[in-house]
Amino acid sequence: MGKPSHLVEFEHMVLGRHQLSSTTRRHQEGRLERSAYIMLSRIEVQGPMSIGQLSDAFQLDASTVNRQTAHAMRAGLLERIPDPEGGMARKFRLTEEGERRLREERDTHVKDLDRVFEDWSAEDVETFARYLQRFNTSVERITGQPWPRA
Repeated sequence: MGKPSHLVEFEHMVLGRHQLSSTTRRHQEGRLERSAYIMLSRIEVQGPMSIGQLSDAFQLDASTVNRQTAHAMRAGLLERIPDPEGGMARKFRLTEEGERRLREERDTHVKDLDRVFEDWSAEDVETFARYLQRFNTSVERITGQPWPRA
């Protein structure tokens, strides 16, 4: 295959196609869409964010972020608040329902991963997590788009 990065590229592509939750489960009522899950996770870690901040964080145009936040607000997952730091732009924060749904979705993801890691040692899982974090932080360094970590 050539350089080791060829193998990483291939496995990265394969990883991108895997979805642990079945297609049927993904469309069940109460499941969050992937984009909503990621947006809510970001707001949970970073705190209230404006359209501009979300647009910058996800490298999306403001109209896309507007549609996503409007959908999340209609679903009762987000609410608009005045900027806690006194700025002009209103910000979005998770509602109690948004926090509950995010927690449920994350629990489902963790249970699915637990099934994947059934025959892995705890040490192997921790090592994999460290390498995955190292990979992600290297990408973030190159792109200039760090993801806040708790």
